[in-house]
Amino acid sequence: MAPTLNMANTAWMLVSCVLVLFMTLPGLALFYAGLVRAKNVLSVLMQCFAITCVVSLAWIVVGYSMAFGDGGSQNAWWGGLAKSFMAGIDARTVKGSIPETVFAMFQLTFAIITPALVIGAYAERVKFSGMLLFSLLWLLLVYVPIAHWVWGDGWLQKMGVMDFAGGLVVHLNAGVAALVCALVLGRRRGFPDTAMPPHNMTMCVAGACMLWVGWFGFNAGSALTADGAAGMAMLVTHIGAATGATVWMVCEWARYGKPSMLGIVTGMVAGLGTITPASGFVGPLGALAIGGTAGLVCFTATNYMKRVLGVDDSLDVFPVHGVGGLIGTLLTGVFAATQFGGMGYGEGMDMGKQMLVQVIGVLAIAAWSGILSFVLLKLVDAITGMRVGGDQETEGLDTVLHNEQGYNL
Repeated sequence: MAPTLNMANTAWMLVSCVLVLFMTLPGLALFYAGLVRAKNVLSVLMQCFAITCVVSLAWIVVGYSMAFGDGGSQNAWWGGLAKSFMAGIDARTVKGSIPETVFAMFQLTFAIITPALVIGAYAERVKFSGMLLFSLLWLLLVYVPIAHWVWGDGWLQKMGVMDFAGGLVVHLNAGVAALVCALVLGRRRGFPDTAMPPHNMTMCVAGACMLWVGWFGFNAGSALTADGAAGMAMLVTHIGAATGATVWMVCEWARYGKPSMLGIVTGMVAGLGTITPASGFVGPLGALAIGGTAGLVCFTATNYMKRVLGVDDSLDVFPVHGVGGLIGTLLTGVFAATQFGGMGYGEGMDMGKQMLVQVIGVLAIAAWSGILSFVLLKLVDAITGMRVGGDQETEGLDTVLHNEQGYNL
């Protein structure tokens, strides 16, 4: 039976494309830009904008084909090159119940935000040329294969891994890459002795609010339909965000005596990232448990990395997205169970078997992302260099790299 276009599904997916792109531009761009120092605000905005442009072009040329094409005998690993330059796709081509153009655009918005998340790990100390080359290579050699394995009928999808909207593909993947970047590139000049507070919390909060709103397209859009599944995904997404933010706020309040705006928005992002893989598989009870766990565990991980280990992941990408994606993926295997209000497991699966598959998915993707990210960093560093000089870092990347200033007061 030939795929049939559903106009309601198509309308919802068009909206979801806009919402997920809105997460990067302007959401993540403003969120990250507010968190850095004033002398680097434009560099972060420029990085997010440029990644959006370069990833879009790479996606059209080969990225979509490699991620969602049919790789034939090698389809377990990649999708081949048959759909390069969107070959064979026109206004009448249908994927499921929506136009394939819309499906390709929706997946493009995920491909944009994932390398954009990684820049938070090395903010304030990386060359623009090195960042751009690394992001392009990372997209094609790390993100695209993983997207195919999990969502493109690859080996992990065949195994039955549960990742509804990107706990593995986006958050764990970006988080592990971010940790590798932070370790390989080293600390910012003056870290941890010099205070480096966010220069504009108003900008940061505005961006965080946009992320919360855009995330409904991220998770509910991943249903690819306008039905009860999308509705439940939207509900549990909101519950995860609210619970993660509340728990983080309480943890901070109890430990430091005062709740901060930075803390509550970071808890919200942690809750959203952690509910992402589970959003199509769990009910409200599971969302409360997963969001609460995210707030507690990601809060602890963030403080431990910065204060105990001294790792300079500038904007806490690994402890929020990496750890969140990890625990969300594992807890999906638990709270998808019908006794917790979840949607249940696939044929022949139970909680034990599903947890094993989830663990395999986590280990495989963490290893692929970590090893390839390390190799690509070394390669790009040899070609263009990755870090700016110490004096340039002190002066600020806005002036040094872009000959501009964020503020002329």
